[in-house]
Formats: sequence, structure tokens, C-alpha cells
Amino acid sequence: MTKQSSSARADARGLRVILLRSRFNEVVVDGLVAGAQDALRAMGARAADVTTVDVPGAFELPVAAAVAARSGRWDAVVALGAVIRGETDHYEHIAREASAGLAAVARETGIAVGFGVLTVSEEEQAHARAAPGPQNKGGEAARAAVATARLLQSLRARPARRGRKIV
Repeated sequence: MTKQSSSARADARGLRVILLRSRFNEVVVDGLVAGAQDALRAMGARAADVTTVDVPGAFELPVAAAVAARSGRWDAVVALGAVIRGETDHYEHIAREASAGLAAVARETGIAVGFGVLTVSEEEQAHARAAPGPQNKGGEAARAAVATARLLQSLRARPARRGRKIV
């Protein structure tokens, strides 16, 4: 059995990545975007291969991700946003639809989708998760998207063995 090293999975060179950036909770999302950009740069992505697009809010991230994934222009999508609990149940609806919608995009399109949408109870929690450093959830989402994109490329490139179907 052959195991791929984690450094091989974290190679963003040559991958085209789109960062979808929710405009709500802008200061927090700016931190997530910076974390994603830093992570992509550290994995060897060229600035010319990374596109950042503003999306009205977290609810709109899935449809934007679906269109981007189906366009054939990108190898990976990274969705970035922050949903902070308020006094009404609006939070539950937005958080649920954003996460379910982004998961559906990945399943239905076969394109890597990094989930960098914070769902937190308090603004301080969001700021902590968007602060610079290895705990930045934007960076984590970018690393997951790159690893998944490489995994999918590998699965598609391998010939199926007799009696087995590979993605």
C-alpha cells in the first residue's frame, strides 16, 4: 500500500483557486481571507492563480460556489464567511443552509470546496478564529481545499483495477 505524504497533498502550485468572501462581518472575514491567502502562498500558489470574489452574505456562498465549480475555471473553491448568533433564529437558518449548500456543491460537482464559514455564538470567538496564525480558519479551509483538490486529481488519474471503480 502506498501512502501519500502530507507535504504532497499541500502543494498548491498550478492549482487555480477562488476565494468566495462574504461581505457580512467584514472585519472577521478580512482575517479569514488573509489567512487563506497566506496558506495558499505557503503552499506555493501564485497570486495570478488565486481569485477573490465578494459575495453578499453566507447564504449566497453555495450558489456562487456552484457556479464557480461548474465553470471549469477553478480547481478549488474556498468559501469564507462569519455567521454570528443573534437574538433570533436567523443564525440557525443561515448556518445550516451555508454548510449544507457548500457540502452539496462539492458532492455534485466533484470540485474541492473548503469550508471557511465561522458559525459562532459571540463576535470574540469569530475574531479569535480569524486572527493571524496557524489557528486561522481561513487558512485551514484553504489547506483542506488544496489537499482535497490534489486527492481528487489523484483519484481521477489512477486507472481502475479490474472489478473496482475509482471515482
